[in-house]
Amino acid sequence: MIFEARLGGQVLRGELRASAGGDTLSLDGREVPFDLVETADHFVSLLLDGRSYELGVEPDEEGTLVHFPGGSERVVLGAASGGGASAAPRRGGPARVTAPMPGRVVRVLVAPGAAVEAGQALLVVEAMKMENELRSPRKGQVQEVLVLEGQAVEAGAPLVLVT
Repeated sequence: MIFEARLGGQVLRGELRASAGGDTLSLDGREVPFDLVETADHFVSLLLDGRSYELGVEPDEEGTLVHFPGGSERVVLGAASGGGASAAPRRGGPARVTAPMPGRVVRVLVAPGAAVEAGQALLVVEAMKMENELRSPRKGQVQEVLVLEGQAVEAGAPLVLVT
């Protein structure tokens, strides 16, 4: 999966690859083996390039606040195609909310016909052992929910249409 991550003011482009030999993260052309395991609510153990880190994670409306040893940073992940978690609405058509990365739909929070506000949570997708709340890109009405709870989704898959 190719992605962009905003970390502070910097945008990093990367790719996550899973293989029988282990998962790797490619960041700015550098290949790094990694493993990520949820150890408790809002805590993960990250093994990155042979080093272990215990991190606190707090998803919020702007991304995920990650508590690193010695400080905290807000990390915002999005598909590198430019859509991110909530693509901008097309002129005259519905706004399409898409999956930012491969994952599984944990909760659907709206139904077709529901009125929504800009920024309102629409559904929750679990990806890389973290839950990501996907929000409405604009005020409107849910035209269609294209997924079911428990369904696996690919990066960029349409999830909800808002008119």
